[in-house]
Amino acid sequence: MILTVTPNPSLDRTYELPGLSRGAVLRAAADRVDPGGKGVNVSRAVAAAGHRTVAVAPLGGPEGALLARLLGEHNIEAAGVPIAGSTRVNITLVEPDGTLTKVNAAGPEITAAEAGRLLDTVRARSAGADWIACCGSLPRGLPPQWYAELVAGSHRAGVRIALDTSGAALVAALRERPDVIKPNTHELAEAVGRPLATVGDALEAARELCELGARSVLASLGAVGQLLVEESGACFAGARVDAVRSDVGAGDASLAGFLSAGGTGRAALSAAVAHGAAAVRLPGSVMPTPADLDPASVVITDAVPVDLPLTEHAS
Repeated sequence: MILTVTPNPSLDRTYELPGLSRGAVLRAAADRVDPGGKGVNVSRAVAAAGHRTVAVAPLGGPEGALLARLLGEHNIEAAGVPIAGSTRVNITLVEPDGTLTKVNAAGPEITAAEAGRLLDTVRARSAGADWIACCGSLPRGLPPQWYAELVAGSHRAGVRIALDTSGAALVAALRERPDVIKPNTHELAEAVGRPLATVGDALEAARELCELGARSVLASLGAVGQLLVEESGACFAGARVDAVRSDVGAGDASLAGFLSAGGTGRAALSAAVAHGAAAVRLPGSVMPTPADLDPASVVITDAVPVDLPLTEHAS
């Protein structure tokens, strides 16, 4: 069972447009609403693969009630923590060539009492969990140290932690030694304080984060592929995607595949890449099912292509 924690969940509304014209009245060719937030997306991908998952998240207002209902429709057990504010709504506009325009709301402010109840709910629901995936930005009201406290408490309970966040929250949590962190290229560069031009630069940055406390790093490098750095060494994998429909939630699908496949080693990396590649072929933030995966398309190697530019597409 994989427990997810999403401190700032959302309703994700996606509109597919024939074109995006600023200042015009636009009519969507298709639209959908999905439960959103990085941890919620991980739960959706885990559930789509047929595994049990529990999603812990603060929920408020009619938007929070709709989010809880949608989670149930995805066979996800929602462990909602009531809050006074309303759950945010994010908007994605999709053009025919795959270009995405995203409008992400800030979300509600979490009070100290609500933050405490959120941690209490994680502790209460973590019994029997194989992994806890803590994902996304922190909402207003939660200090950067909040994830560090959650990681420390979960380790005391004997549960492995996967952390997908950025900035000060990521740096603060490293000292508590999360079992795996999952930065993308931008987040990896931000964490080490310098730009990254090649896969070799990303490898060096990931190793630095391991020295700072991460037990392993699963780095999403966009279309180039994914890099896994563990104590035993590093490996790299990629998959060809001919047509990208939407990349919303692709990194979350990757993390779900990685954890569902054990959360360590080459097989887990291969599963992460297969899930991410499948997700970008689907509309909106739809999570892939086993039928959407193409494991044979994944190419994995221990010889990390250190000279490969991060802007280059993997073949």
